[in-house]
Amino acid sequence: MLIMGDSGSGKTGGLTSLVKAGYKLRISDYDNGLEPLKQFILKECPERIDDVEYRTLRDKRKATPLGPLVDGQPTAFVEGRRMLDKWAYNLPDGTKVDYGVPSEWGPDVIFVLDSLTFFATAAYDWALPLVPRSRSTGEYDKRAVYWNAQGAVEDAISFVTSESFRTNVIIIAHIRYVENDDRTRKGYPNTIGAALSPLIPRYFNSVALCQTRTGGNRTIQTLSTSMIDLKNPKPFAMAPSYDLSTGLAEFFSVLREPPAKIKPTIVRKV
Repeated sequence: MLIMGDSGSGKTGGLTSLVKAGYKLRISDYDNGLEPLKQFILKECPERIDDVEYRTLRDKRKATPLGPLVDGQPTAFVEGRRMLDKWAYNLPDGTKVDYGVPSEWGPDVIFVLDSLTFFATAAYDWALPLVPRSRSTGEYDKRAVYWNAQGAVEDAISFVTSESFRTNVIIIAHIRYVENDDRTRKGYPNTIGAALSPLIPRYFNSVALCQTRTGGNRTIQTLSTSMIDLKNPKPFAMAPSYDLSTGLAEFFSVLREPPAKIKPTIVRKV
């Protein structure tokens, strides 16, 4: 599932309903913005706080005359991509965390990338040092940086949406408005550069929009708007919109049985 929304529309906090429904979340946190989710869970279902595992992945930055730059070697993108193969790492106190292989987590677990926007920024930071620079001027081809970063991001999206990745997936993204060739403006997930954004929704059967309506009510929209194309696999069973406090759990319930009703895999011993 791809969830789009402007900043402050409740994209991350809306995950609370899935935790209440019994799903376990494994979050690659590139936004460093999980505090609202934590507070909602502690209020709504504190007994399930341990069902949320996350890893914050941000490259350190320093101020320079050219603006903020990565301080040292960028590692956030590479580390996040590695964890898609095996979710294991060491905490600062030396504690080892190991949740195994994400593609094998199964139907009661949801991998969350929060957000695609900053994941793409991390990919750009990773790609920048890889492009050759002129020895005399230090200049480099920015197009090559974008090309490498876009390819790496698309490869990651292709992997987590492939048939072999047998785990639920939610990708959260901010919105980027792009002017098309016919001069119409459309909203797409904000990634790196303009070329990749329109391609990302093609990887998803479910695309929803978080909105803040007049009066402050937050909803998750399932029907396309004039500027943003949305989709879901069961359009006749899905409501046009849901209240965000329960919306994601209701969206999931249309498409699959909740975790409590999922039969566990039977391991036969020989």
